[in-house]
Amino acid sequence: MIQEKGSISIHTENIFPIIKKFLYSDHEIFLRELVSNAVDAIQKAKRLASLGQFSGEIGAPLVEIKLNKESKTITISDNGIGMTAEEIKKYINQIAFSGAEEFMEKFKEAKDASEIIGRFGLGFYSAFMVADRVEIQTLSFQPGAEPAKWSCDGSTEFEISEGSRTTRGTDVILYVNDENKDFLEPHRIESILEKYAKFLPVPVQFGTKTESEPDGEDEEGKPKYKSVEVPNIVNTGVPIWTKAPSELKDEDYLNFYRELYPMSEDPLFWIHLNVDYPFHLTGVLYFPKIKNDIELQRNKIKLYSRQVFITDEVKDIVPEFLMLLHGVIDSPDIPLNVSRSFLQSDGNVKKINTYITKKVADKLAELFKNDRKSYEEKWNDIGVFVKYGAISEPKFWERAKDFVLLGNTKKEFYTLNEYKDKVTPAQKDKDDNLVYLYTPNAERQDGYIQAANKKGYDVLLMDSPLDNHFISHLERDLEKTQIKRVDADVLEKLIDKGETLSSNLSEEQTKEIKEVFEKAITKPGMDVSVETLSAEAMPVTVTMDEFMRRMKDMAAMGGGMSFYGTLPDKYKVAINANHPLATKILAETNADARQALARQAFDLALLAQGMLTGADLTSFVERSVKMI
Repeated sequence: MIQEKGSISIHTENIFPIIKKFLYSDHEIFLRELVSNAVDAIQKAKRLASLGQFSGEIGAPLVEIKLNKESKTITISDNGIGMTAEEIKKYINQIAFSGAEEFMEKFKEAKDASEIIGRFGLGFYSAFMVADRVEIQTLSFQPGAEPAKWSCDGSTEFEISEGSRTTRGTDVILYVNDENKDFLEPHRIESILEKYAKFLPVPVQFGTKTESEPDGEDEEGKPKYKSVEVPNIVNTGVPIWTKAPSELKDEDYLNFYRELYPMSEDPLFWIHLNVDYPFHLTGVLYFPKIKNDIELQRNKIKLYSRQVFITDEVKDIVPEFLMLLHGVIDSPDIPLNVSRSFLQSDGNVKKINTYITKKVADKLAELFKNDRKSYEEKWNDIGVFVKYGAISEPKFWERAKDFVLLGNTKKEFYTLNEYKDKVTPAQKDKDDNLVYLYTPNAERQDGYIQAANKKGYDVLLMDSPLDNHFISHLERDLEKTQIKRVDADVLEKLIDKGETLSSNLSEEQTKEIKEVFEKAITKPGMDVSVETLSAEAMPVTVTMDEFMRRMKDMAAMGGGMSFYGTLPDKYKVAINANHPLATKILAETNADARQALARQAFDLALLAQGMLTGADLTSFVERSVKMI
């Protein structure tokens, strides 16, 4: 072979310093790129053999990564199709730089490195992020081909000469520079391969590992074992998402989940994705057990392209409300190096997003229809996804109306239509509005719930972090329906039937008892009023307006209502004019005793709301002991 020197055709400034500088923060992806290229070369050999265009022995496919600390080299070897000297000139010198000029135009505008590599055919040249010199030793599968060597020192100059490889395939040898010598540490390479190459379809070997194998028996007849060195294959071969669902059992899906998330509880259920048109997509998405722990669960979906890991930042591919799912998505229609701007504008990505939403809705509808009891048992976990989807995805909500559940404090579950039918007879107000009552904490608000139940009212349990937003969503969607917290007002006003009760107190007595309570209550933000309620209702009730409480709760969750979060708390204190205690206080002639009774009744109302704490609680207990 005649030795040849030349210059890579770039009509602008030297591209290599830009690659090194600009891509520095992402320099570990060089290994992903080179291993992916090696896998492609092997799969091309298999393809040519299947088409009858390659008659040689394929042999056992293998990509091997070797480190040599002394020579400071990393070598990526494959037994794929190899290249001739002419193909090196074509694929390495020309095609890899076909987008060079566009690259020079675009790189200054890019937000991150992943917008560059791959889009401009620069995957191979990512090697220069970590190497001062790169060498290729290759031998083509073509009959009579001669081995070829290519080398380049990171300038635009290259050299092609006779190579030394004796078997079909390619070695890419990186002479690692001093700034990147951490890549010569085995644990560093191992971690990168674990991240990017775990599910590649061709065995990837990195060194060897020690295993035990049987070695006869000892003198007592017990089995003996010996240690042997075996190839360390870093990938698992055929991941389940590449198989047909009919080939898989539940245990296969569970084992794969445990492999991906070894510290997690088993998932609730899963969805196997498999579509060929109008885009290609495979994968498995799992519904994890999350309860109310939303924030810790994100970024658990891994995106692959032809079994090569790309990213776990899948926000633009997976709908926002399904970011809580776990699992894997693989699509060859998504380029190996992918940018946020690409994802946001790509038509296939939008179709994938819509498809995943539909598949999830189909699965939930199927579960609900086929096994409602099991669905209800899982609702605490499933409900987070459904409510999140209801709030954020109108198309999903249209489907979800059939399988969203409302659960009450008696642990009964209803669809939207079922619940409407259940409460319509009792919970319509004078203006024909249907009023749903709810509590965020059934234990803490037990007194309010029991009072509502005595009137024949049902109380929903809404204790998810999303429920404030979900309640507002329901009110917008349900016709002539209001949703109120059970402690947002006295029951007679929560569901105002238009009925009027006569008061046991005269106008003067009403004014007098209001003054007694206003004097007894020293807590700020308390607005005292005297209400005509039933004699069985509490003597004093402390409530916060539904709208104000909801806005404050949303502000606490960071829901864009921060203004309300800064406002001081304001409460309504309702004195029941028809309760015997009101008459008792007015009959008391000792002013201090009057104050003590009023204070005691007010503190009891605070206690019912969980608002009596610290010194106020201590004072209440001491006062109660004296009264006893």
